Order: sequence, then structure tokens, then C-alpha cells
Amino acid sequence: MEKEHLSRKLAVILHADVVGSTALVQKNETLAHERIQTAFHQFSETIKSYGGITRELRGDALVAEFDRASDAVAAALAFQVSNGELNATLDDGIQPQLRMGISLGEVVIADNTITGAGVVLAQRLEQLADSGGVVVQGSVSETVPTRMPFEFESLGEMTLKGFDQPVRAFAARLRPGEELPEPETDATPKTAEPKGLEVPDKPSIAVLPFTNMSGDPEQEFFSDGITEDIITALSKISSMLVIARNSTFTYKGKAVDVKQIGRDQGVRYVLEGSVRKAGSRLRITAQLVDATNSQHLWAERYDRDLADIFALQDEITQRIVTELDVHLSAGEQARLWSSGTDNLEAWECVRLGSDFLDSVNAPQISEAMRLLKRAIDLDPEYAAAWAWLALSHFHIVENYDSTYTEEERKHALKSTHDCAHQALEFDPSSADAYAALGLYHLLLSEHEAAMANINKSVQLAPNHANNVVVSGAILNKCGQPEKAIERIRKAMRLSPISPSWYLSILGQAYRLADMIDAAIETYNEFINIESDNLEGQIALAEIFGETNQPDRAAISAKEVLRLNPDFSVKNYVADLAYSDPAENLRFADGLRKAGLPE
Repeated sequence: MEKEHLSRKLAVILHADVVGSTALVQKNETLAHERIQTAFHQFSETIKSYGGITRELRGDALVAEFDRASDAVAAALAFQVSNGELNATLDDGIQPQLRMGISLGEVVIADNTITGAGVVLAQRLEQLADSGGVVVQGSVSETVPTRMPFEFESLGEMTLKGFDQPVRAFAARLRPGEELPEPETDATPKTAEPKGLEVPDKPSIAVLPFTNMSGDPEQEFFSDGITEDIITALSKISSMLVIARNSTFTYKGKAVDVKQIGRDQGVRYVLEGSVRKAGSRLRITAQLVDATNSQHLWAERYDRDLADIFALQDEITQRIVTELDVHLSAGEQARLWSSGTDNLEAWECVRLGSDFLDSVNAPQISEAMRLLKRAIDLDPEYAAAWAWLALSHFHIVENYDSTYTEEERKHALKSTHDCAHQALEFDPSSADAYAALGLYHLLLSEHEAAMANINKSVQLAPNHANNVVVSGAILNKCGQPEKAIERIRKAMRLSPISPSWYLSILGQAYRLADMIDAAIETYNEFINIESDNLEGQIALAEIFGETNQPDRAAISAKEVLRLNPDFSVKNYVADLAYSDPAENLRFADGLRKAGLPE
């Protein structure tokens, strides 16, 4: 498993969400969002006053951390009282109410993301609470001093998803006739969250797209390719946090403020550069900047022959590692400098081909495959070309429209396997090849093999955001949605500006973890970005069907049939590949209830 900077500790965790947020939004979307955000802002202030810190705030859910159980319970009940009083003054039906769960358990803080059994347990307890209620773990109720004006009503031993042993649960309330305790003087509020993302303790870097200085727009791919290769190399280092291309390329062609980039991406260092290609000569400038103070740590200009491009990329990467005093394991040293190709045209074909796979419709898949096969003709031992070709074949298998015949998909499935193994023959450390194999085995419902391969991919390139998300997708299929959520959130930290398909996999994880409101919100966010995405519409149709929301299910089902008039529940479910057959049946039942044809 990849090494990370981890901070483990015992903490009191509070998880809260808005009850029936979807119904509120249906009544008046703008007003509902405004009042939900106001409620969470006020709750965050209450949490702070009782010595807690809001660790995560997304949509209609909040996670907070406390040192003491009494502070967590006091903050929860204090907000519920004030929120109830506020709602009593509203007569339009848009009255956000929260339910909360509080647990005591070990948590892991990695790169400012809080995860662990304590967080999951708080979430499960919250789902037991009534609207406006608070449910706590037994150990929390026992930790609160008896002098506090709270009472705890036993709900018995509850069997909670993801926990082998029953959990004692208690409904927490203010004792009748008592007043809420004021925050105690030693409950010193923690430092407020800084603007932007928190910078991790380990070296962290964003590599900005190198500027094309050649005067030829067609050479953009060349400067982009150099940038991507540096990011790819650094992504193999477990003791660093490296921001993904998805995020850094949003700054392409823009005037940048290095300090702002550091805040937005949550990194200490930023690498900038430029490329000028003229005939057989190449000039590259690169500078490493401390984003906290804009101080240049290192700057260099390289004038080389074009044939030296690959050695030069290694040299720049080595200089970054040296300047940041990054420790490399023996395996990372070997992988970091492993050769790709010495053929410049083959490299260019792979760079262009991989770009076509960013949007996987049939014409782009075809063009990507043409370029990748050309790269292999030029250098038959080019592992990256074989790995990307494997992923191209996988996209053919996954294409659900009528572009490809069943025979073509069967051939593509075999080719996914064969090309990935060919890549590994030439480069046993190819993370992309292992990712392709993970997806291949998933298509065959070989779940153990799928997990083994994708975990190997993440181990080899722990900062490869896309493959980390793919690991979340495979964990979903293997019945481990809580761990999938952790992986996906890690990927979103590596890529703060994430591709929309990350949301689809996160929505699936929330649904599998029975976090239905979060799933609906996430899928709606996804659909707002890609309104014609068939997978997103299918997922919403299933959720609305399963949760008995016939009007909304009908709308989503209509969209599914608009996008695919030949849609069949039976055919679609046959390809779901969940390790638990009950999940396939559950999904099919939801689709049928939504009114989709058998």
C-alpha cells in the first residue's frame, strides 16, 4: 500500500446532515441552498465556540472534530435549540433541520482529509437520529460528566453497516428545566481553517503547464507533454503530494499568482517553465518557487539538442527531488528513472493519443488508437504506448451506444488484457497497465484480481489521481464503499479541480453506503456538468425508484430513454459486475420502479 503522511489519533467526531434536503431544494432551489449554507455557517460558529473545528463541509453534510465529548454534545444541542427557534419564525416550508451523530474513535488525518472508523460510525449514528435530534455512541454518553445537564435515552444495541459488533446508541437531549452550558474557558477554539486548502507536512508541489514559446500553436502539445511527463514522474513518489494535471492545466494561458495557486491547490511549491522548440534545438526554462513567499528556490535555463529531451526531463525531475529534500525508496529510485522511449515521434504520438482519450466517444477512441499503434510501430517496446492502447480497448468495451458490435467488444476485451501485459513486459512498473488490468478483471467479475491489480497501480503511483479514483470504482464493485469514499476524496485532494466523472464514482459510493441524500446531491452536481451523461441519469433513475420518489424517477427515466431509446434493465444490469449479487438485484428493482423497460 502507498505510504502517506498520516496523523492518527483518538477524537470525538460529530457528523451532521440536513434532513430531506432534496425536498427543500425542489420547493425553491435558491432559497433552500441559501438557508442550508446559513445553517451550516451558524453551526460552524457554534462548534468553534465549544472548542471544536469543522473538518469538512460539503453540500448538505458536515464533519467536526472535538477533544471532549461534553463539548461535542453541548455544541450539537445548542445549535439544535437555536435552529429550532429560527425555523419557528419561517412559514414557507423551507426550514432546514439537522440530525447528528457523535462517536468516539480513531481517525486518520492525511493531507487535511479526516477519515477512519470514527467518522463512519458518527455517520451511521446520525442516520438513527430523528429530525432535529442527536444520537451518540455509548462510550460518548459514558464520557460526559454527570454534572452536565444532558440525558441519554438508550436506543439499544444497533447493528450498523460496516461494523461487525453491535453498537450501543443513545438519543441525547437537554434535561427538562435545565439550561445549556456555556462554553468552558479551557475549551479553547482550535485555529480557524485557513483560506484555501491546508498544506500538508510532506513536500507538496503543483507543476504548471510549461508555456509554449515556439510561436507555433501546433507545438502546444509538445510543451504540454513535457509538463505531463514531469507530473507523471513525480506522481510515483509516495513521500510527496503532487497535484494532478486535471487541476494545474486549468491555469494554462493565464497570468498566475503563485501565492494564490499555493492556497487554491494546497501546496508549498510551484514549478513554472517555458519551452522554445526551433528545428533540432530546444530551450527550456524552469523555476521552482516557494508559494508561501514567492521566493525562487531554483531557476535554470537549458539549451539542448532535441534528442536530449528525455534526459532533460529526468534532470529537471531530479533537481526538484533534490531541492525539496525528498526521500526516495529504492523501488521509487528505480521507477523514477525508468526509460520510456528514445523515439521522439513515438513520444509525440502517445502524448497526442492520450489527449484524445480525455473524452471517449467513438471518433476520438479511433484516433487515439491510430496514434498509439503508430507509436508502437516506431518503438515496439514503448510500454506507455501499450498501456494507453489497453485503456483505449477498454473504452470500446465500456461504450454503451450502438457504435460497436458485440463481436468488436469481445475483441476489445481480449486486447485490453493482451496490451496491458505487453506493457508490463517492457516496464513492470507501469501503473497505467495495472489499472487497465484491474478494469479488465472487473469486467469479467474477477473481483480479487481486479483489486490486486488496481492496488498495485496505486502503490506504484500514489499521486496518480485518475488511477486512485479508478481504485474507488473497483472498491465500489467489491462491496467496500466506505473505503472507496476515502480513495475518491484522496484523489480530489490530488486534483482539487476534478474531472466530472469523479463525481459519478463518488455518487455511486454514497449510494452503496446508504448515504442517499449525498448520492443524489453528487449525481445532480454531475448532471449539471454533463446533462447528457447516460450513466448519471441511470443512477438517478435507480435512486429515485428505490426511494419511492415516482415523479423524479419518471423525469430521470425519460432522460435515460432519450439518450438511449433501446435501454433495457436486463441488459444493463448484466454488466454491473458487483461482487454481491444482491446489489445487482437492488439496482434492477430500482430501475423497474422508475418505469424503465425490462
